[in-house]
Amino acid sequence: MLAGTTGRRRIYLMRHGNVDYLSPEIVRSRSTRDVVLSPKGREEASAAGRAFSHVAFDRAICSGYPRARETAEIVLSCLASAPALETEPELAEIHGGHMSVKSRKELIATMSFYFAKAGEPGATMMEGGEAFAGAQARAVGAIKKILGEPDWKQILVVAHEGINRLLLSWATGAGLAATNAFEQDTGCINVLDFDMVPGEGGAPEIARILIKAVNLTPYNYLKHGMNLTSLEAIFSREDGKDHII
Repeated sequence: MLAGTTGRRRIYLMRHGNVDYLSPEIVRSRSTRDVVLSPKGREEASAAGRAFSHVAFDRAICSGYPRARETAEIVLSCLASAPALETEPELAEIHGGHMSVKSRKELIATMSFYFAKAGEPGATMMEGGEAFAGAQARAVGAIKKILGEPDWKQILVVAHEGINRLLLSWATGAGLAATNAFEQDTGCINVLDFDMVPGEGGAPEIARILIKAVNLTPYNYLKHGMNLTSLEAIFSREDGKDHII
């Protein structure tokens, strides 16, 4: 358990670093699952690694998607001693459905709309996509399973924007309606502490969740100049071209 506490564990919950979801390869394949970090994303992961350089992780877990795995590997490479990287598929990003948009601006507005509606009954991530409630249930289930496992006090978990939003809204106790309020910049770090107590049969259960920090960005702690949302930043173009294809 964390020093000076009784039954308290810590999860450092990261979002992967920056990617280009609209690179020619991803546009052609129409699948974002295998997108990798951009040079900026690798720099963000390195900044997180330097921030974590003094932290002794007992475990490190990622969703298994290349962008999350790459982020975790860069972070762990900055540590003097690092645990083996594990994979938890239930922490994969919310599975999106279908939408028809012609510009990046329209894409940003459409995706923001879906997060805003996450608390409505039956709401899904785009038409035909995964239900927010279902995605939250699987992600929370994965975290609870990890918390029930012995012999660790603090771990690194690298996941995704949507999943992190769902986990943070769960941690507040405010439900899915809070999902839209949590910005998750690329390469950000959230710090969650869990007070664990023996439950029925002796298995540990959560007595209290403490949110110690949200959306920390070691590459720019004060977020100076970071005036765009994560979606706006990822899908913006310096050349001024707005069309997706």
